[in-house]
Amino acid sequence: MSISPSPSSSSSSSSSSSSSSSLESWNNGKTWIINGIVAGVAIAAAVGARTYLNRFNKFRSRVVGIIPARFASSRFQGKPLVQILGKPMIQRTWERAKLAATLDHVVVATDDERIADCCRKFGADVIMTSESCRNGTERCNEALQKLGKKYDVVVNIQGDEPLIEPEIVDGVVKALQAAPDAVFSTAVTSLKPEDAHDPNRVKCVVDNRGYAIYFSRGLIPFNKSGKVNQQFPYLLHLGIQSYDAKFLKIYPHLQPTPLQLEEDLEQLKVLENGYKMKVIKVDHEAHGVDTPEDVQKIESLMRERNLS
Repeated sequence: MSISPSPSSSSSSSSSSSSSSSLESWNNGKTWIINGIVAGVAIAAAVGARTYLNRFNKFRSRVVGIIPARFASSRFQGKPLVQILGKPMIQRTWERAKLAATLDHVVVATDDERIADCCRKFGADVIMTSESCRNGTERCNEALQKLGKKYDVVVNIQGDEPLIEPEIVDGVVKALQAAPDAVFSTAVTSLKPEDAHDPNRVKCVVDNRGYAIYFSRGLIPFNKSGKVNQQFPYLLHLGIQSYDAKFLKIYPHLQPTPLQLEEDLEQLKVLENGYKMKVIKVDHEAHGVDTPEDVQKIESLMRERNLS
């Protein structure tokens, strides 16, 4: 004899089945929600990381090298045009600067048509600047404002360092890119003892994090004996420096400072106003041209190294 389920038993079974189905549906929905949240977090993290990396990679990424050049130098009239083994010094500096991997563009900034004409002949881009620029930094700033393209970093490449190494140019650029708290970067090398008291050889001292403390035409640090310590690693400032482009716009509006005026060193105005300057140490034998006598030294060195 078959026994049919009672109405209550059938209702209970139906209710249990419905409850089980609802629970399964809720659990599935919960799983989808959790998976969706996890996926959303993962996507957001990936997007955030990519945004951060892109922002980092773009930080001070656009770089222009500017070679300020003026004819009316008090120590060496017409210095940029002096011939060094058959080429104007400004051309030799420009050719070396063009080899730097970090520079997107290289221009000469001058207030003299003789220099401009010379530069155009060997293929350099020239920006004409006013005669009122008091130093190379102000000339770089004026040239920057006249350039059509926006740049994040400006490298001031001294025209009287015709043997400047492209690696040093790249070094000061990378130093500034890696130091967001600095607005300025520059390079130093070892000072020869015989140059210790030469006012044309600017000395530098730095802190243990590689930031500049002071620059001077005198010997720094200076010990009690008043003599050069042959064992001390004195530092010689090289004539190359890079600036954050935003700071460069501010620089001309900063009032001249006492130390800057006394030493006649424009980088001191940066320090006296509380800005940070990153310094890199490089192995480089400085060959700046400060006087007519230096030209012969440069040419002799180039012959020794078979540089044409």
